Amino acid sequence: MTIVKEYRITNNCTVDEYRIAQLYAVAKMSMNETGGGEGVEVLKNEPYDNEMGKGQYTYKIYHLGSRLPAILRPLIPKDMLILHEEAWNGYPHCKTVVTNPYMKENMRVVTETMHLPDRGETANALNLSPELLAQRQVEYIDVADSSAISKKAYKEAEDPSIFKSEKTNRGPLDKPGWEKECEPVMTCYKVVTAEFKWWGITSTAEPLIQSNMKNVFTMFHRQLFCDTDEWFGMTIEDLRALEEETAKKLVEKRQQEATSRTDFS
Repeated sequence: MTIVKEYRITNNCTVDEYRIAQLYAVAKMSMNETGGGEGVEVLKNEPYDNEMGKGQYTYKIYHLGSRLPAILRPLIPKDMLILHEEAWNGYPHCKTVVTNPYMKENMRVVTETMHLPDRGETANALNLSPELLAQRQVEYIDVADSSAISKKAYKEAEDPSIFKSEKTNRGPLDKPGWEKECEPVMTCYKVVTAEFKWWGITSTAEPLIQSNMKNVFTMFHRQLFCDTDEWFGMTIEDLRALEEETAKKLVEKRQQEATSRTDFS
């Protein structure tokens, strides 16, 4: 049976602020993870208005080469080191679908998100069917809990329990139960369905995908809060301009660093 998990992440900002913060954090993360011919490639970033509603559509390719141990890379087909991501951001509802060109229909990770002005207590934020509700496992992510991440991944500059915003006076989130008292507040409800059909390893791969998704959500939202003074006050127009500029820089960065690595390898 496919694993269905709902991650609930409470944040010290408003729903409207989170829209800006999320777009800013995605652009920043893309730049940080790109280089040496790897990282993020943005193929499309355009408005949509169809049966799914209205919003912003993005189509990205993630090149993962060095994420695997060097000893395994020669054994893995090149297409397995690439992920395709389609996202429909009709905020406050968003949907993301990740696939792999090698595995085709046998690998699919779907994330549906609803952003609400609450503290994570909404029972069925995404209106799941009775069948999915019966499968769903709910997990709460505390962005200020550093024990939830590895020592290697920990960065003091991205620790909400010690960060204090100069622009908003928010933080640090250092008290147990901060999410029940902080103002302003909102929660991201993320339902993740992971399918990985490969004989002999499905039962191992799908829980691993869910674990990785939880780690990504945790690290992303820790950085998002600690970057408050960078994104606070930006407009959606500012973000669209930043996304366009970032897409161009990503192409240049992948090409330049790939050439440099080839020349000096």
